[in-house]
Amino acid sequence: MSTLPLYRTAVQPEWIDYNGHLRDAYYVVALSLAIDALMDRLGLDAAYRKRTHCTLYTLEMHMHWLHEVLADDALDIDARILAADRKRLHVGLDVRSARHAGPVATAEFMLLHVEQGDKPTSRPFPPEIALAIDALARAAGPAPWPGPGSRPIALPVR
Repeated sequence: MSTLPLYRTAVQPEWIDYNGHLRDAYYVVALSLAIDALMDRLGLDAAYRKRTHCTLYTLEMHMHWLHEVLADDALDIDARILAADRKRLHVGLDVRSARHAGPVATAEFMLLHVEQGDKPTSRPFPPEIALAIDALARAAGPAPWPGPGSRPIALPVR
């Protein structure tokens, strides 16, 4: 298995823009819900968050829109752990719909494990979460993530 199926949703009518396509912001809503599902899968669920006051914060996201999504489409979102260290996860997600053979969009997230409070502070993952992250990364195997990959956003200087 190269990616982990995480989240499925129908496109809601209010998510459609004036061009008849899925509005860009709603891709991010669906991806955010998929990250919640990933957190649950790794053991960073509601009980963990309540017990430890720790959660994941999104530090950065890179999005690539590849094909149009229409009102009748359903979205399937898969994830892959691209890299991890003591406190961070680099996660690749692809968004699929049945009308297209490949992803309709891809996104990369850099997530940080944070203890919430008056002054949120980054914290290392506890051993059981680190093991779950490692197991998920190994399950995906060594194949590269199919997304286009991150690059800086810039206008060329002329």
